[in-house]
Amino acid sequence: MEEERGKETQILTIPFRGQGHINPMLQLSKLLASKRLKVTLVTTISTPLTTQGSAETTSIKIEAISDGFDAGVTLQNYDEYIERFRVVFPQSLAKLVEKLAYSASPVKFIVYDLHIPWMLDVARGFGLDGAPFFTRCSAVNAVYYHVHHGALEFPVKGSVVSLPSMPPLGFDHLPSFISEPGSYPSFLNSISNQFSNIHEPKWTLCNTFLELEDEVVNSMASECPIKTIGPTIPSIYLDKRLQNDNGYGLSLFKPKTETCKTWLDSKEINSVVYVSSGSLATLGEEQMVEMAWGLKRSNFFFLWVVRESEFEKLPKNFLEETSEKGLVVSWSPQLEVLAHKSVRCFLTHCGWNSKLEALSLGVPMVAMPQWTDQTTNAKFIEDV
Repeated sequence: MEEERGKETQILTIPFRGQGHINPMLQLSKLLASKRLKVTLVTTISTPLTTQGSAETTSIKIEAISDGFDAGVTLQNYDEYIERFRVVFPQSLAKLVEKLAYSASPVKFIVYDLHIPWMLDVARGFGLDGAPFFTRCSAVNAVYYHVHHGALEFPVKGSVVSLPSMPPLGFDHLPSFISEPGSYPSFLNSISNQFSNIHEPKWTLCNTFLELEDEVVNSMASECPIKTIGPTIPSIYLDKRLQNDNGYGLSLFKPKTETCKTWLDSKEINSVVYVSSGSLATLGEEQMVEMAWGLKRSNFFFLWVVRESEFEKLPKNFLEETSEKGLVVSWSPQLEVLAHKSVRCFLTHCGWNSKLEALSLGVPMVAMPQWTDQTTNAKFIEDV
């Protein structure tokens, strides 16, 4: 007993792969560490993260363990990945928990991503408790919750959907996995299963804040014990609670930080349109061409993030023809860009993290959703 008293409390935080899941979990980990808790963020060997120099990232430990797909994952092998992940990852995690059990900081609690609800049973198998972390907005969580529990008939019938504490939603305002059920059936099944044990945890953490979604948060709180902890963005851009927390600290892509900063510094106040489709969404070739010529013909400078895998969709000679007006980069330090005085608006795919960043920094948004929850986020950006 005396030996146990002298040990520190350690929490494991487990994000799902993807920048939009890693960033909020990383920020939550920093906040927990600021409360003098020992925190280890557990990622996978297959997730190619690079360190981006946030001093606060050093306050947490990062462990990469095997998920059975160490060579990498693509959307094409996603179904196979999910099956193997569910088998291999708990085995790898068990080894980590056992290793830490003999350290000065044994694991006492696990915070896990909403995409892996079965992690609660894994945690309890280790003799631990756990809580899910929902990285989406509460409105989207509510839509999926009602689908899972049968309050929203599926396939959806009718052109308008009415749900508790939410405005009327048109069919095309629903998440694409619901409005286009044949597009990614395994994704819809995976997301619906996130609510299979939602009534079991003592807490459900959500990356939102009450003032933004009070009606739907309060409605969902009657179904499960929600705690809003967002927006989870680096503290220097928000409340400055954490010293030197000026960036997320980890990234799937290497941002062109100096290139972006130098270019933005040369532009007048409110003269730049910032454009990004995030880390996963892809534009069709025709969309890409229309976007390119629309930006060229606008009356603004533009900073456009085009991932390397998307470069071939750019029109021929576009970069040369727009070199005096635009900057195209493979990845940007988005928070620094949005905070820059030259940026006038954000043309966004409406990923939830991008939306929270723009809201927190007061940057007007032009919504161009592509898939998953982005269509619902766009509805709320525009009308709510």
